[in-house]
Amino acid sequence: MHNTSQHQEPTDFPAISRSTLEILQVNLGYRCNLSCTHCHVNAGPKRTEAMDQATMDQVLDFIERENIHTLDLTGGAPEMNPHFKYLVKRARGMNVTVIDRCNLVILQEYGFEDLALFLADNQVVITASLPCYLQDNVDKQRGKGTFMSSLAALKKLNRFGYGIPDSGLQLNLVFNPQGVSLPPEQQPLEQAYKKHLSENYGIVFNKLLALTNMPIQRFASSLSRKGQFNSYMQLLKDNYRPENLDSVMCRNTLSVDWQGYVYDCDFNQMLQLPLGASPDGKIRLGDLKRGALTGSPITVRQHCYGCTAGQGSSCAGALG
Repeated sequence: MHNTSQHQEPTDFPAISRSTLEILQVNLGYRCNLSCTHCHVNAGPKRTEAMDQATMDQVLDFIERENIHTLDLTGGAPEMNPHFKYLVKRARGMNVTVIDRCNLVILQEYGFEDLALFLADNQVVITASLPCYLQDNVDKQRGKGTFMSSLAALKKLNRFGYGIPDSGLQLNLVFNPQGVSLPPEQQPLEQAYKKHLSENYGIVFNKLLALTNMPIQRFASSLSRKGQFNSYMQLLKDNYRPENLDSVMCRNTLSVDWQGYVYDCDFNQMLQLPLGASPDGKIRLGDLKRGALTGSPITVRQHCYGCTAGQGSSCAGALG
């Protein structure tokens, strides 16, 4: 694993603070059916960490208390958590928008055959990773056979109404670049995705989200092995745009790990960087005081340049 010591050191990234909390992004565990090269979580089939139901109940209590409108579920493969359906049903019962960050391949795995129908029945927003629309690139990043499996999953989702105009079922795809580069402009890339997937496979979707690869965990390790870590960090800093600061996800989103501890963002969670509002150490979701985050400082380090470089990048795609 890459030495993340440089992320603990002081940074020249600008100080930023929180606005109103609107989104809770919850990591349900690190177990995953894939081991992608760009994964910043180091997720994989051998990981065993998983949120328990009692912690999920704390999440639901917090959502109700703070009037959160969106629950963003991530992992690993969040669907592999044994209590995934329980959490989704409870949150949807509270009229909360639920986003499932899905790797698509999970929809084709043994034991998950009913998952697509469950997601459709509960009107879950699917944000699905498809790092490219070309087979060789996807299989290189995610493993052999993942591209065709992803296409089969997308066709299944289309059959249930996902990505179809006016169906009420939102299907977004996520693009990650390969290697030391920033993602291209989101809008033209979305048009290219839609044209290629429609003409070649009859697949439709709503939006494309272009995400920058963050220089932490597995991707950082890969960069270091190739001697590219410093040049990639320089690329991010050279393309810094201050206008992106107003839209970074940490302004209105709180990240929760599988044990219920809170962080300013998913990337800080992976680096175990304490919440800016609680710099003395880790704090659990249930111990946060009501409304305590508004206006509080956000913990920043060098990797934050990944969210502000070029067109900007957040879990909702480009910022600009």
